[in-house]
Amino acid sequence: MGMKKSNRYMVIMAGGVGSRFWPSSTTQKPKQFLDILGIGKSLLRMTYERCLPFIPAENIIVVTNAAYQHLVKNEIPEMEDNQILCEPSRNNTAPCLAYAALRLKAVNGDAVFGVLPSDHVILKEDIFIQSMTAAFDFAENNEAILTLGITPTRPDTGYGYIHMAEQSQSVSKVISFVEKPDKETATRYVDSKSYLWNAGIFIWSVKTLLSAFQKYEPDMIQLLDAGPGIYNTHGEQDFINKMYPLTKNISIDFAILEKADNVYSLPADMGWSDLGTWNSLFEYLPKNEDGNVVHGQGQHELDDVEDCIIRTASGKDLLIRGLKNFIVIDEADALLIWPMAEEQDIKNGVIALQQGQQKP
Repeated sequence: MGMKKSNRYMVIMAGGVGSRFWPSSTTQKPKQFLDILGIGKSLLRMTYERCLPFIPAENIIVVTNAAYQHLVKNEIPEMEDNQILCEPSRNNTAPCLAYAALRLKAVNGDAVFGVLPSDHVILKEDIFIQSMTAAFDFAENNEAILTLGITPTRPDTGYGYIHMAEQSQSVSKVISFVEKPDKETATRYVDSKSYLWNAGIFIWSVKTLLSAFQKYEPDMIQLLDAGPGIYNTHGEQDFINKMYPLTKNISIDFAILEKADNVYSLPADMGWSDLGTWNSLFEYLPKNEDGNVVHGQGQHELDDVEDCIIRTASGKDLLIRGLKNFIVIDEADALLIWPMAEEQDIKNGVIALQQGQQKP
């Protein structure tokens, strides 16, 4: 007798562009495919390996942009081609998860699946596994849309928050999702112990998610649901290439989570960071005695340099004096030197740079 087929699946979303990690992350090679922690593994690879202890390898699916299929294969060579779902267009997370649900329905109507971003880090992997396992148990036994909420460790203004019906360590009903707050509001949230960070980690059965789509985004499901005989066959990609670009560009949060009345959250204190920016990466990584993070293969001589993140892609030697609280990122074809305190302006700088490149 073989093992009973597992109904548990994981969908890893790896289609993002990661523009805030310029110049390391580019449209050609976004941050989930980079070894951004300097440990010899990409963020996507780490996300994949984090699932292996509790999800069979053949039940892990990666959804990405068609342009990145080869990058996914590169990071996870053991994955079969049909485990990589390729989106022909960037239409945000709702169509992406509707597609994944329809594929899984064709594979196994009783499937329950988790959704993970591919570019986050989790320090306490054992707590992650415990929390996800409890979440799968709940989603199998209830018609529930479940999020894994992160127990906040500080009044961070960069995250969305989940307002819980009760202060509990187990699954509790969600009152509402709250956009990024200001410092004062965030402090109030954290002190109240009724709010969690929204990490974009979801767990639900295929049946529950598809019925939510039927209710709140019927047009999207009508476009994508081809009936039997398309999904998980050779005809799937052609069908998706034709229909997917026609779907509404909307996040799963706006499409489903903010409207549904069966949303629950499970708090998890698992050492999570979304590594959204160079600053958050700097905060996360271990520093040397001068408070610097330095990644690079060459020699470096740093004099009166403090609280900087310095990363060089090649083996070049570095000589730097008199720099404090700066981001220094050196790639083969681009160099960024920028004060940490003004990081939110990098995006506009990159836009100006790219417009300059396009001038005649």
